[in-house]
Amino acid sequence: MSQTVNAFAALERGGPIRPWTYRQRDARPHDVRIEVLYCGICHTDLHYVGPWGRDYPVVPGHELVGRVTETGPSVTTHAVGDLVAVGPVIDSCRECPPCLAGEETLCLTVATSTYGAPDRHGDGVTRGGYAEQIIGDERFVYRLPDGLDPAAAAPLLCAGSTVFAPLRHWEAGPGRTVGIVGIGGLGHLGVKFARAMGAHVVAFTTSPAKAEDALRLGAHEAVITGDGEMPANRLDLIIDTVPAVHPMTPLVQALATDGTLVSVGLPASFDVAPFALAVGRKSIAGAGAGGTRSTREMLEFSAAHGITADIEVVGTGDINTALKRLEANDVKYRFVIDMKR
Repeated sequence: MSQTVNAFAALERGGPIRPWTYRQRDARPHDVRIEVLYCGICHTDLHYVGPWGRDYPVVPGHELVGRVTETGPSVTTHAVGDLVAVGPVIDSCRECPPCLAGEETLCLTVATSTYGAPDRHGDGVTRGGYAEQIIGDERFVYRLPDGLDPAAAAPLLCAGSTVFAPLRHWEAGPGRTVGIVGIGGLGHLGVKFARAMGAHVVAFTTSPAKAEDALRLGAHEAVITGDGEMPANRLDLIIDTVPAVHPMTPLVQALATDGTLVSVGLPASFDVAPFALAVGRKSIAGAGAGGTRSTREMLEFSAAHGITADIEVVGTGDINTALKRLEANDVKYRFVIDMKR
């Protein structure tokens, strides 16, 4: 049955997050209703509260871990009481080639975001994990593997997936030298994943303190950009997590022949000299979070290698402060809301 849900929402563009209630739809046959225990605060949440928001109120949150409280009659993958997780996508067309391959984030008709998007079945706008519960199709609800701390695992669903998917796609592993640019919410997980995959990891940061942190996280080398000599013609793959426009030519020049620079930070534009791409037949690509196939693999890989995010846990009354600190880059390295606090 439909239920009244206590949530935290932006009621208008650029406004603060406030308590809000809404009526959540009935469970459909393949739906899973989840009591939210922990929800990560993603940089995307800042955008949806502000310039990206469309239909207000907006209930953000797409990195969440919770416990199943109800299942539809056709659900086969989860049971009441299971610990599960949800990421940035809650639905897709399920018919196009990417969807059929488990790459739903690449859905040709645009995947349905976990919050702030029209529901494909006409049930209003999707609401995210800054709430006491959430509902979604079992296909997009993931079993949380045993051994992963639920709070520290929450950011894996977006930040973790966003770096894991391109590392796998561009074959990071033994014998490969992989660069991670930016040691933040995404980058610190990129270092952990690349190291666990067996690659030689080079971290790039503008901060001497974060250079030391990168080595602690597992990087073999740390380069302070803008302060000293950059490597040249060495790296097979670079994952660039920086969301602001920044000089990319030195990073392209650090690539080996046929190397690829993958932007997951996706700045407004790329600042790169085209000639640098031609010399060495190098490429720039973009990527985002993985689909259901990649996300399941990422969670199992994380459990096998003991990988979770470095987090700061906050209560529901601290959401606005955490968002302001996130905007100022004042977190190491991901905020997670304890929805019971």
